[in-house]
Amino acid sequence: MSTGSEAAAQSPLDWLKWLVVVVLVSAGVFGNWYFQDQALLYRVLALLALAGLAAFVAGQTDRGRAAWHLMKDARNEIRRVVWPKRPETVQTTGIVLVLVVVFGLILWLLDSGLSWIVSSVIG
Repeated sequence: MSTGSEAAAQSPLDWLKWLVVVVLVSAGVFGNWYFQDQALLYRVLALLALAGLAAFVAGQTDRGRAAWHLMKDARNEIRRVVWPKRPETVQTTGIVLVLVVVFGLILWLLDSGLSWIVSSVIG
């Protein structure tokens, strides 16, 4: 939820930029449908061009710049993650697979037992 100060800080033409983004995306969707008889390569290139232009225009808005900063911060955080080494990954994967098999057997035995009880009661 945005506060009043955030709304006041937004550029007055942001709504127009977002309108241009919506028009570009709509043009891409309509153009892809309208030119469906054309080669797929040309349609994909046109859609990529329109998507790039729409992303550029969206990036010029306050929210677009904030999203860009968020993505850059997330990338920096991912770089700081300590990823496990291969032996740790193999060991953890093995434990998960063993537990999946064990719980699968437990559920199978429970299902078979309940099925046997119900069939003996019903007849």
